[in-house]
Amino acid sequence: MPDRRLSWLLAANAVGNLADGIGKVAFPLLAATLTRDPVQIGALSATQFLPWLLFGVFAGTLADRVDRKRAVLLANVTRAVVVGLTALLVHTGSLSIWLVYVAALLLGAAETVAESAGNAMIPALARPDQLESANSKFQAAEILGQTFLGGPVGSLTFAVFAAFPFLLNSAGFAIAAALLVGLAGSYRPKAPAEPTRLRTDLVDGFKWLGHHALLCRLVIIAGLISFASELAQAQLVLYALEDLGLSEAAFGLFTFVGGIGGLIGAAVAPRLVRRAGRRPVLVAGIFTGGVGFGAMGLVHQPVASAALFGLFAAAVVAVNVVLATARHTLVPGELLGRVLGVWRTVVWGAIPLGALAGGALTHVLGSASATFAVSGGAQIVLAALAALMLWRFSMDHEPVSSS
Repeated sequence: MPDRRLSWLLAANAVGNLADGIGKVAFPLLAATLTRDPVQIGALSATQFLPWLLFGVFAGTLADRVDRKRAVLLANVTRAVVVGLTALLVHTGSLSIWLVYVAALLLGAAETVAESAGNAMIPALARPDQLESANSKFQAAEILGQTFLGGPVGSLTFAVFAAFPFLLNSAGFAIAAALLVGLAGSYRPKAPAEPTRLRTDLVDGFKWLGHHALLCRLVIIAGLISFASELAQAQLVLYALEDLGLSEAAFGLFTFVGGIGGLIGAAVAPRLVRRAGRRPVLVAGIFTGGVGFGAMGLVHQPVASAALFGLFAAAVVAVNVVLATARHTLVPGELLGRVLGVWRTVVWGAIPLGALAGGALTHVLGSASATFAVSGGAQIVLAALAALMLWRFSMDHEPVSSS
């Protein structure tokens, strides 16, 4: 039977993702009321993920030295405070685009700790044969919270009054922190025989990943996917508001369809992996996501575009399930935080670079639709590259590392 503690962690993760989803729609909408400059809109997404480039490895190393549950709890409390102060500034009309960037940067820094420590807890609560299913559930919770529910709630409440979604966002992070209090047990990783220095631990994460041929290739592929997809994703609010002519409230419904696609992807990914294997699902998912974004660049009909966005979401969730399970299966438990830190520094650190490049691309090409077409084409090329890089590896039969 599954460990009941996994349900507590899943519940806290689900509420945190709902809060995150509300904020990820509300922040771009707030920025769009302050500026319609595509470079400044792209800079908001870049700022949110910049901490992964700056602190990702440190956060992962920290997750291997402290109680992981406490780290996630404190990170959620920090996020609740930051978003609560943002709500106050919005309500008083004291917010500028630069203060929006500061709030996004602080939230991103807290997220590096929450994501690194929280993800590293999963193998402690799920058996190896349950990891595919557990990762699918966490992916489903992320999609359900961030797009299926968070998107519509964020946009609709923003339309009521601008501070409303930020108040809900703050409350969500506070509830997620409270749920973690009910998670029994200690989650401090196994200490080494002799105390090590922080610098040594940082280097160990890089060395271990660099010497693992399969994971090294996977992190490169994942980083390229992040860059290519973020070219377009950072411009999604402009694509919806300007190219499709949607209202602010309708923007949330547009992302709602992406949530449906993500849930479908989370539901079918384990079955696809069992039937076809991890490598084919990974390559097909990258290709399908590229088709979805590429077609969005050519279609300017809201319903068709929303369906294509759902196709992209389903594909990217299937890709994420495969990648997450590979990490949990192959990385020793005592090194998981550090390797995740390196992984997310590369993968999530590519997001701000892609966001800035996407803003510049939209500025040069004249529309967000053109940027979606470029992003889709790049992802299709990456699918072919991934097939070439992984053809020698059997991702379904790699030996499980000891923990």
